[in-house]
Amino acid sequence: MSAGRSINTLSQSWGTPHKYVKAVREVFDGHIDLDPCSNKYSIVRARVEYCLPEHDGLKESWNYPAIYVNPPYGIDKERGTTIKSWLARCANAYEEYHSQVLALVPIAANTTHWKKYVFTKAKSICFLYDTRLRFLENGKDNGKGAPMACAMIYWGDNPHRFFEVFIEYGAVVDISNLIGEQIGADRKTLELFH
Repeated sequence: MSAGRSINTLSQSWGTPHKYVKAVREVFDGHIDLDPCSNKYSIVRARVEYCLPEHDGLKESWNYPAIYVNPPYGIDKERGTTIKSWLARCANAYEEYHSQVLALVPIAANTTHWKKYVFTKAKSICFLYDTRLRFLENGKDNGKGAPMACAMIYWGDNPHRFFEVFIEYGAVVDISNLIGEQIGADRKTLELFH
């Protein structure tokens, strides 16, 4: 998740738990083409992995069919990025390359970045049942839970497969209808100003 960046401490890389890596692989028919937020402890084992400092996942190509993103949850002051930057790239990869993208992120439904890149661009969300998701710390399951609730977001054209796999892990909600509602709302707004 941290792509070598620190989140809460200076000494830890936070990784995706085994059960979610397995589920992501199931959605993607057994393989993950790109992990743009990898680190030396990652168990994702994507075909292509971007790790800081050699490769900044926000600056490299995302032209891959199956992308899994577990982004840094904090602010990267050195690079001037936040989780908003990662969600924007997720939505863009789906729109530009028709990639399937899964992202494990904190639930922040009241934020601008969720409204702009999740609710109006993604197809489905799984609100995970884990009340305190246990990330791997430096590659090990140390039993500490995250201080926030998390969700798996899906951008892609196979939301039924996402539902089939992730219903075991949480409440899966189809949000594809929000895309059309947003377009309609945008048109009404334009009509008001013309």
